[in-house]
Amino acid sequence: MKKILHLGKDRGHANFGWLDSHHSFSFGNYYHPEKVQFGALRVLNDDIVDAGMGFGTHPHDNMEIISIPLSGELAHKDSTGTNGVIQTGEVQIMSAGSGIRHSEFNHSQNDKVNFLQIWILPKARNITPRYEQKAFAKEGKLNSFQTVVSPSDTNAVWINQDAYFSIAVLESGKELEYKLKNQNHGLYVFLIDGKLNIEDQILEKRDAVGIWETDRIGFKAETESEFLVIEVPMQ
Repeated sequence: MKKILHLGKDRGHANFGWLDSHHSFSFGNYYHPEKVQFGALRVLNDDIVDAGMGFGTHPHDNMEIISIPLSGELAHKDSTGTNGVIQTGEVQIMSAGSGIRHSEFNHSQNDKVNFLQIWILPKARNITPRYEQKAFAKEGKLNSFQTVVSPSDTNAVWINQDAYFSIAVLESGKELEYKLKNQNHGLYVFLIDGKLNIEDQILEKRDAVGIWETDRIGFKAETESEFLVIEVPMQ
């Protein structure tokens, strides 16, 4: 088993006034040679956007882009004709494929929105751009891994990669075990909130750890903890 620890306090940081963003991997003006990617995971940004503000229309291609609101609502519009709102408890994916243009704004005129934006390198290039969004029940992640992104699980949003995202809320003292789908995959764990023991590695809020060369990983909550696990090909 190999591990790499990414402490929340060591993330890249950019504050533009309307946008307060923390970067787990090299992004924009932040570059760290040891934090370019974790396997197929290229970007994990923790963004807080002021009321009514957001990202104007801009292009992407050949990237799987996942948005997960942690609080608030995110308005999304793109060149596939999609125009909607992503609420907390929902997960959105956009396959940029051969090329797409989109915008993202805080849907509220009063409150901030906090969301994770995650980029995954695609399995097949230049596919037809696509968009998908689903809501997930809170009880589905209580003391259990709730799969929200998958290439094969029809209850999750589909991704153009052999990648799997799961979210869990683990009550204090409870334990879970995650079994990887493929021995050539790795698991990147991002602690949204709480205090979590992962194979004798303690994580605090917004810390992360990447683990590979193993087939299963154990979790124990030191306090009630919510966390995202991202399983990706390492090559």
